[in-house]
Amino acid sequence: MADTTAAVAFEWTKIRTLRSTVWSLALFSVMSIVVALLAGYVMKGVYEDMSATAKANFDPVASGFSGLKLGMIALVVFGVLSVSSEYSTGTIRSSLAAVPRRGVFYTAKMVTGTATALVLSAVVVTASFFATQLMLGSPASVSVSDDGVLRAMVGGVLYMTLICAFSMGLASLLRSSALTMGILVPLFFMISTILNSIPGVQKVAQFLPDLAGGLILRSTPPAGDTILTPWTGMAVLAAWAVLAVAAGYVAVRSRDA
Repeated sequence: MADTTAAVAFEWTKIRTLRSTVWSLALFSVMSIVVALLAGYVMKGVYEDMSATAKANFDPVASGFSGLKLGMIALVVFGVLSVSSEYSTGTIRSSLAAVPRRGVFYTAKMVTGTATALVLSAVVVTASFFATQLMLGSPASVSVSDDGVLRAMVGGVLYMTLICAFSMGLASLLRSSALTMGILVPLFFMISTILNSIPGVQKVAQFLPDLAGGLILRSTPPAGDTILTPWTGMAVLAAWAVLAVAAGYVAVRSRDA
């Protein structure tokens, strides 16, 4: 237990002192909240011109969380760099010399990275929600006590944390920042969206990690033919994250530094 605690402190020092990870976390926060403010401001004017049916179907929570999807790029970068930067610079040898037990080393890295994502996501999700509702104003805005809102907020925190864990696991497996980002960025921000718009593969595309978990970011069910519910979608994302983390663990244990 003492070894793990010391290893976690070691990893936390790396996160605090590595400029790329600090800037990634800062960008995640700023981008998410700024877009939430802009979304609320824009949608306030749009809402006034909506038909009665459109107003009934309007989801003010999903509108505010649109910033999280953009900010997620920076969080993915954080997760990838917190793992792969050591391999690209060669400092992984020093890290393994300091923490020779690879299971402890990997556990400390994953715990520190996901805990950082969890805490920061809780702040960003909360700030994004209230920023959007403030800009929307009455009657378009909602409160935390309204149906589905608290679930979406809690789910948003879990969503961002699991996406970060998935990114860290894949980076541990691939050991390359460029290769990992070359897979994740197109997958999360282009491929999944395209596949989800094709009728023939839409049902299968719903099981991709970002789309499955993203269902939780809505306070009302999405329109269209959706197989998953918000919580089953979150379970699918969790399964992807566990698979990636497990694969990364096997890679760290079996490969040379």
